[in-house]
Amino acid sequence: MLVDSHCHLDFPDFADDMEDIVVRAAEVGVNHMLSICTYVTKFDQVLAIAKRYDNIFCTVGIHPHNADKEPEVTAEHLIRMAADDKVIGFGETGLDFYYDKSPRDIQKRQFQAHIEASRQMGLPLVVHTRDADDEMAEILVEEMGKGEFTGLLHCFSSSRKLADTALELGLYLSISGIVTFKTADELRAIVKDVPLERLLVETDAPYLAPVPRRGKRNEPAFTRHTAEKISEIKGLSLDEVARVTTDNFFSLFSKARKALPV
Repeated sequence: MLVDSHCHLDFPDFADDMEDIVVRAAEVGVNHMLSICTYVTKFDQVLAIAKRYDNIFCTVGIHPHNADKEPEVTAEHLIRMAADDKVIGFGETGLDFYYDKSPRDIQKRQFQAHIEASRQMGLPLVVHTRDADDEMAEILVEEMGKGEFTGLLHCFSSSRKLADTALELGLYLSISGIVTFKTADELRAIVKDVPLERLLVETDAPYLAPVPRRGKRNEPAFTRHTAEKISEIKGLSLDEVARVTTDNFFSLFSKARKALPV
């Protein structure tokens, strides 16, 4: 069994074939999915999909790209929205200095509100970080000093230094199809060294389809290709990678309840 720990099932890309997507995922052993919120103003759509399927969970949060387009939330606001049983984490949230689609100070404030919600509720934080390694490490260390919280760096493709910082703080790394890309030698080297007990797998669907589906619309079934690449990198069986990363998911996202296979 595998878990796609990060996908965007509310996106229009999936509007016409959600039932088929769930079936195709089950056919290759991807039996649970976490659908990630990127706009609090569209949270109802995210939650509705999670409530329709026993094996789909969701988060509530604001992507850093949208930090200045959405209401500036407080931890209390996020906590109220996370009351439903299907909401098992906060995010995605964080810093993106590659595109800089929102002012950096607003990204930081929104990020800190999500961290406080995570700390108060004991629900994991789903962190997006791009071209902001030093600033991300600084915030994570500073905020962890105020009180512990749990979470992961999603779609990890940052530096070894940031990976080490995250691991030292007790966070997990979630690996996407990027690990299969020809240019991802540095990421593969990091994955080789990170204990399997600290890794999760994801698609970030509909983006970043792994080899051999590169260039196609990504979907949860393709989590298997990423898991196969990790098993190759680490010299482990696919069954072992699937078992441990699934255990990691349910340990981190402790509010989630396993559903019967589809």
